[in-house]
Amino acid sequence: MFSRSVIATARRAAVAQGFKPVVARRAFSASVVARGGHSHHHEPEVTGPGTLKPLSEIKVASDLVGPGAQPGTVPTDLEQATGLERLEILGKMEGIDVFNMKPLDASRLGTMEDPIIALSAGEEHYVGCTGFPADSHVTMWLTLSRSRPIERCTECGNVIKMEYIGAEDAHSDAPEDPKTMADFVKKEYWYN
Repeated sequence: MFSRSVIATARRAAVAQGFKPVVARRAFSASVVARGGHSHHHEPEVTGPGTLKPLSEIKVASDLVGPGAQPGTVPTDLEQATGLERLEILGKMEGIDVFNMKPLDASRLGTMEDPIIALSAGEEHYVGCTGFPADSHVTMWLTLSRSRPIERCTECGNVIKMEYIGAEDAHSDAPEDPKTMADFVKKEYWYN
């Protein structure tokens, strides 16, 4: 995911630690290892400092820290993943798409009376509209937020509405939306 190469990152880390930088003579690589013949739906045995918790028991950030690999072994994704990556893996193990990566409904054009719904657990949600029918124009990015849940595509007129499904107090410290031309429209012209 990162644009930096492994070698450049390793050099920076070595210099930061006070070591003489050394260029690697071979490429870094890892291989996938099947352990114990378990299918991906069974919970693997995890030993070490971290524990494997089901998705329903994740409450604080420290619950999303993996145990790491046993000495002398290459860690699996589950053992080394932390944060949002670990949350996504735990969700997939239980058959839940945590980030809801399915495309939005493109079978119709959203209207103000019947908008296309985009579920969001965050304060803001970015949606790409490609038109109706799908792919009829270049992707137009719309920014939806809790304070401005409805947006209309300027290219095709498709209306998308954000439906917030997160905790009510989760984003109480979120910054105020920046001012746009919509803030200067008289209240009697607002859509209710």
